[in-house]
Amino acid sequence: MCHILNLYRRTTWLHQALREGTRVQSVEQIREVASGAARIRGETLGIIGLGRVGQAVALRAKTFGFNVIFYDPYLSDGIERALGLQRVSTLQDLLFHSDCVTLHCSLNEHNHHLINDFTIKQMRQGAFLVNTARGGLVDEKALAQALKEGRIRGAALDVHESEPFSFSQGPLKDAPNLICTPHAAWYSEQASIEMREEAAREIRRAITGNVTCLTQQGQMDFSVDIALHPLYGLSGNLQAIGYPG
Repeated sequence: MCHILNLYRRTTWLHQALREGTRVQSVEQIREVASGAARIRGETLGIIGLGRVGQAVALRAKTFGFNVIFYDPYLSDGIERALGLQRVSTLQDLLFHSDCVTLHCSLNEHNHHLINDFTIKQMRQGAFLVNTARGGLVDEKALAQALKEGRIRGAALDVHESEPFSFSQGPLKDAPNLICTPHAAWYSEQASIEMREEAAREIRRAITGNVTCLTQQGQMDFSVDIALHPLYGLSGNLQAIGYPG
């Protein structure tokens, strides 16, 4: 939502203009500074992928006044009625009807470069594009060209085809009306603490002999034979010095 709002209200560019000394004092200056900004209420937001994150974005976007449509061929019918959204049956329908397209789907062999020169041409002239899902979903070369030609009014990317991302390399280095962040959608002080706590819990499971094994079929818990894996014998010593058992 941060990137969507930033594109619509051009917060990043307005901040930069003030830092550079721009003083808005006339009607002409207001017109110039407001160029590219748009009202949100009544705009159509198209969501590709309505999983946990996609649903969270949809509900928040409705609060801001967006009409929300989505495309997700893997969801069963009925969720659109439960959430008060409009479902479209094809990607082309979503691109054609959306003022802003936001990606919230996983990356697989079937949707690599889902947003490419062909699909960009199916978007509305001057639409916005946001990607906080997976970098490989967007052909950055095609996106850069569309931004330069004005076919896309603005784009915001939190993920990139090559990470860590650098503006000095790749096709996006001189693309206009582009916001890039370093895969930071989850960044917060709370998330940083939770990440360390979860890592500690996983270490605890390992040294106490309860390891979670991820398989293609799902999750399977199994106990490790301490006789075969002496490392797990450390659990007794750790408990002796106060580590929770």
